[in-house]
Amino acid sequence: MTTNIKVPALPESIADATVAAWHKKPGDFVKRDENIVDLETDKVVLEVPALEDGILKEILKPTGSTVLASEVLATFEPGKSAAVANDQPAAASSPVVEATGGRPPEKQDKPSEVKSQPESMPELNAEGHFTPAERRSIRAGESIVARPSARVGASRTDKRVPMTRLRQRIAERLLEAKNNTAMLTTFNEVNLQSVMDLRAKYKDQFEKKFGARLGFMSFFTLACVEALKKFPSINASIDGADIVYHNYFDIGMAISTEKGLVVPIVRDADQLSMADIELKIVDFAKRARDGKLSLEEMTGGTFSITNGGVFGSMLSTPIVNPPQSAILGMHTIQQRPVAENGQVVIRPMMYLALSYDHRIVDGKEAISFLVAIKEFLEYPSKQMLGL
Repeated sequence: MTTNIKVPALPESIADATVAAWHKKPGDFVKRDENIVDLETDKVVLEVPALEDGILKEILKPTGSTVLASEVLATFEPGKSAAVANDQPAAASSPVVEATGGRPPEKQDKPSEVKSQPESMPELNAEGHFTPAERRSIRAGESIVARPSARVGASRTDKRVPMTRLRQRIAERLLEAKNNTAMLTTFNEVNLQSVMDLRAKYKDQFEKKFGARLGFMSFFTLACVEALKKFPSINASIDGADIVYHNYFDIGMAISTEKGLVVPIVRDADQLSMADIELKIVDFAKRARDGKLSLEEMTGGTFSITNGGVFGSMLSTPIVNPPQSAILGMHTIQQRPVAENGQVVIRPMMYLALSYDHRIVDGKEAISFLVAIKEFLEYPSKQMLGL
């Protein structure tokens, strides 16, 4: 008996989805709970698993199709075994067509058929720029014979790829932030020597006890929480003509994936230990790469942190994630000379950037907020003792 594979119920506020990828093809055997197809919305990727063992019979909605909740995606024959699926004859395909992505191969000139340049043609260098002889001719006022492109035998092509639903949503949010907030960015730098000394001293014990590496993000998260307590407007948001002050600290962690940037939320960060924060970040990063974050995990948030330093960024101006009022940008750590007690020493320095909505946060508050983070990270022992 054949059954239908349908689009599951979509999260609230999501009207439709796009078929992102089929993991099985008609005739394949599918085990129970094995993922058959990915559906991409503008916020999350949904997996559609098999409810029981069987064979995928026919795909009704190919990749790229827009589908609604409960719409039929494919037909499925339950109860069949893998042996039956293996008996299905494989569709014949042309090796030539497969190798060229479904297009007939283009005719290529043999090396002997490439015409040599006339003797009067100026010599080309590897980059296709003028050679020294040509530059001398130009300075002398002599004309240069027209020459073909240095890309001999190369083809100039364009590739058009539709934006994913997630990428479209990211674009909308970025434009919304740019057009609807009075965004400004202020900068400072922090000496991370004390943090690095603590990590070097306790990282092995920390990992052995908690099963998580002692990274920088937990230090920065706790520093942000302490600073947000001192400057509540940076943990607030605008709702119409009102300012909403939050008495909780839900910190968004920007994570880059192949499909785009996602920002899962570490909720009640003020109630978590450093080990709790590190474990949550590792879990978020893994599930973000696998496309398994839920919509609830990326909804809300009162403040965000983004770390461009993992990609080598030295300085940037991060964009606020509405309706939040601010975002902290971390950057790469560099050994730089600094003055300490009248002496020039080399220290691990990082530039910090705070982008904020000037409608709700004044410049004085933003600067003082960054200074509070700087002091927490440069004197962590003092801060943890409440001094």
